[in-house]
Amino acid sequence: MIGALTGQFRRAQLAVTRATLIPLLVRCGVFVAFLAALGFAFPPAIFFARTVAALVVVAAIPALAPRGVTTTLLIVAIVVAWVVVTAEVVEGIQLWRLLGLSTTLYLAHTLAALAAVLPSDAVVAPEVLARWVARAAVVVLAGAVCGVLLVSIAGIGDDEVLTVAGLGGLVVAVTVAAVLGWLVKRRT
Repeated sequence: MIGALTGQFRRAQLAVTRATLIPLLVRCGVFVAFLAALGFAFPPAIFFARTVAALVVVAAIPALAPRGVTTTLLIVAIVVAWVVVTAEVVEGIQLWRLLGLSTTLYLAHTLAALAAVLPSDAVVAPEVLARWVARAAVVVLAGAVCGVLLVSIAGIGDDEVLTVAGLGGLVVAVTVAAVLGWLVKRRT
């Protein structure tokens, strides 16, 4: 048992010493994006010292281990937490918090996807990361503009309608992800 732990510690030490700048920046971006998303999901009025420390630890998990379901589960947990906090604590849905949350969650998701496939010791040209972030920025900007326009045109301002629409969107997103995962497993 001690030999196995020593081996894991040596592998972790080797991975840290061999890490290069771009993969490290991507993982830092994952951490910052998840921390910002948690900040948008929970209003500052409910923060305490222990809460902030716990949120920092939670945001670090997908940055340290971007593969697997932890990233998806954290995104779903943040959305559910936002819905609960918005319904119970905050006076109605605030568009700036909603846009901030959706932006940071998308950035966290796309950066976690890049971190999952990028070895920590990969030598990557900075232009690759710049193009990745530029594409993500275009998606975020287009989504924000379309979202604000659709909400304005539809005249949807009722908090209950927006909450139900948000939960419906979450259900659709989880269902699509589950179906795509099932299809991928079926092909292999």
